[in-house]
Amino acid sequence: MENLVLSVAGLSKHYGGVIAVDDISFEVRQGEIVGLLGPNGAGKTTTISMILGVLEPTSGVVRVEGIDLARHRSQALERTNFAAVYTPLPGNLTVVQNLRIFGLIYGVHSLKERIERLLGQFELDAFRDVKCGVLSSGEQTRVSLAKAMLNSPNLLLLDEPTASLDPSSARDIRARIREFAAQGSCGVLWTSHNMYEVEEVCDRVLFLSHGKILLEGDPKSLPAEHGKENLEDLFVMIAREPLALERT
Repeated sequence: MENLVLSVAGLSKHYGGVIAVDDISFEVRQGEIVGLLGPNGAGKTTTISMILGVLEPTSGVVRVEGIDLARHRSQALERTNFAAVYTPLPGNLTVVQNLRIFGLIYGVHSLKERIERLLGQFELDAFRDVKCGVLSSGEQTRVSLAKAMLNSPNLLLLDEPTASLDPSSARDIRARIREFAAQGSCGVLWTSHNMYEVEEVCDRVLFLSHGKILLEGDPKSLPAEHGKENLEDLFVMIAREPLALERT
């Protein structure tokens, strides 16, 4: 399909006798923000790590814009980017130094102009020459998100992207990412434990539990389909009683 930016088919990851991800399949299209949800240990970060090529799957195929990640890793990842609170940028480098180095790694054209644009978009001008290690957690998150936008990715992977932000900053970041996705060429895979955020941002959600996708659908209508008032109640039910559900 022309507008498919990510295709995951039969993806599994085993650690000895432990199954972290269990034969999952899903897709992300251009202009779409897909929420990957589930309790801690459900397999979300393992899934993202396999999509990034950081972990090798036990089985299954990951394709980015139709390119097989296992066979053509560099080509598949050149228009992919990533941000997560647990992967801070090098703390001994300034904001601009970090953005420049990652921009060179990604081969970003007109890099100086691109960095200046991102510094403005993420309100980082005042911190341009400050070492990332002394920034607040929220400021570091904004730098990581700016880094994730450097190469104008077609696939953007965000693992708890607003977890360290205050409500006002988080709202601004959500708006920027929605705007970025709405431009049409980028698809976003977004993990979050903030169900209000998910309802506001995501077009579709996937609920994981024990490495399996149990539910998939529109975050605004999915709760009612399962007798719950809101997405948070549905999340709690899945976390507590995953065996009571069958994948739809």
